[in-house]
Amino acid sequence: MTEPIGRRERKKAATRQSLAEAALSLFLEHGYDQVTLRDIAEAADVSTTTLLKHFPGKEALVFDEEADQEAHLVAAVRDRAPGRSVPQALCAHIKRTRIGAGNSGDPRFGSFVELVRNTPALSEYAHRMWIRHQGALARAIADETGADDLRCTALARFALEASALADGADDRERAIGVAFDLLEHGWNAP
Repeated sequence: MTEPIGRRERKKAATRQSLAEAALSLFLEHGYDQVTLRDIAEAADVSTTTLLKHFPGKEALVFDEEADQEAHLVAAVRDRAPGRSVPQALCAHIKRTRIGAGNSGDPRFGSFVELVRNTPALSEYAHRMWIRHQGALARAIADETGADDLRCTALARFALEASALADGADDRERAIGVAFDLLEHGWNAP
């Protein structure tokens, strides 16, 4: 059973959500570089100081699901079906969560993806944020497989980099599939 959330925590969560929503709306309407932290704080009716208590910087306002991403990556490894390999499970998870506008109920998701792709500061931040999950993912792989830590770290890193590879490809799903096929089966040069 989960403990009830107190009033203070609810207010903090509501403020955080309001800031993230205001930021996304302003970024989509005016462009990332044209919007200041002050603009966002004013739109959410809080001070800039309050904004900075919730988010360390402008980029962080766009990506408010880092903890959830990590939990889902770890779950993809731990909760995979019997007989399914770690690379297969990660491939399916990354394809499902990182490709296309169809993985969000928000009609602005496609615009959000374009905003991130077309804004160097956001695409670099997104990549750094994604790669920060390497340690947790490597530990989950090691726990599940008993494999050597260095092998688990390499698999985690390469699996996370597969989505970056896909970002530059014409066929993102195929790019992820090729990367994971290589991870699963190794290199057999033609």
